[in-house]
Amino acid sequence: MRKSRYTETRIESILKEADAGMKVEELCRKHGISDATYYNWKSKYGGMDASDLRRQKELESENSKLKRMYAELALENAAMKDLIEKSSDAERETCSSTLHGRTAPPAGF
Repeated sequence: MRKSRYTETRIESILKEADAGMKVEELCRKHGISDATYYNWKSKYGGMDASDLRRQKELESENSKLKRMYAELALENAAMKDLIEKSSDAERETCSSTLHGRTAPPAGF
């Protein structure tokens, strides 16, 4: 994913300029962004201050770490289940063949 050339604090200051009364068209022209970008930023960052933005970034980082941890544990869990299933299948086959060998009459009767 492409990294934005604008930091969250820079985006916040641009949004505050608009809140102060500057027209959106002028603001976009001044900072070299499109109207769509401005409105996307406004929907994502509108009403936040710098501490909120830092906290959001920390939470997003923590969330991505937790997702990676979950994915790794889910893979390990699936591998363990497969291993247990294969070993129990092998045990059943061994027990079954042993039982059949003992209960079957000897050849020649």
